[in-house]
Amino acid sequence: MTDLSDRMTAALSRRGLFQGAGALALGASLGGAAQAQTAGLQGNINHSVARWTFGDMPLEDLCQLARQVGLGAIDLCGPDDWPVLARHGLASSMCNGAEISLEDGWAEPAIHDRLTDSYLRHIDLVAEAGHTNLILFSGNRRGMTNQEGLDNCARGLERILPAAEGAEVVLQMELLNSRVNHPDYLCDRSAWGVALCEQLGSDNFRLLYDIYHMQIMEGDVIRTITDHHRWFGHYHTAGNPGRNEPDARQELNYPAICRAIRDTGFQGWVAQEFMPSDPQTAAQSLRDAVLICDV
Repeated sequence: MTDLSDRMTAALSRRGLFQGAGALALGASLGGAAQAQTAGLQGNINHSVARWTFGDMPLEDLCQLARQVGLGAIDLCGPDDWPVLARHGLASSMCNGAEISLEDGWAEPAIHDRLTDSYLRHIDLVAEAGHTNLILFSGNRRGMTNQEGLDNCARGLERILPAAEGAEVVLQMELLNSRVNHPDYLCDRSAWGVALCEQLGSDNFRLLYDIYHMQIMEGDVIRTITDHHRWFGHYHTAGNPGRNEPDARQELNYPAICRAIRDTGFQGWVAQEFMPSDPQTAAQSLRDAVLICDV
């Protein structure tokens, strides 16, 4: 078997990976771009917003706001929320509820049985509801090497991938930073995640590329998106530093990043996951963030 470091190097030097991972991540047939166009947006980006970052706003109100600003979906919603979204004509762009926690994930063989049972149930629920994406996490490293963690994740995920493939559900492992927000998290580098994708070799396993987290860990965001978009099935946004609005007060150039995403042919969801700096102006912050990312 090729050593992980060799595969990671090869993964991040490869060019010309095919376009179209976004087609796997589309999720709802409701059409985020069509909804965006009705709100005066360009229709090139399928916009969404993470439920938890607007947690002080009742879900009904967030759904109404989402419709007003041209979003086609709400991100990180579980089965109990899906009927509310459906009443407003919104998709669940990234489903959750199968995971144990961010810390306890697929890198830990001792909980593979528990995770397998939970994910098999949720794969069926996601498919029955007409959604596509289901989030999962590597969990913490806990002394494992990169190779050990990757092999553990692969062995566990191979137990649920056939079900995901049969149900046309895309499992998405989130890339998180281990430097500021999630100490010891294993899937904290794009190269490691790409290596896991290549080992599994399934169109139904992708990475949730969180732009904020990867800016903290490695930077070089546009080059990474351009070179490895095949493996990125979903995107999250937030400003760095601070995880607030993706505006001119922070260091990431979101119009340029979103143009890079657009130019790969991505047809999935770009979800705002910033923390509003002022709860009193959260609605306007969301409107502004969508306009910044609408290219």
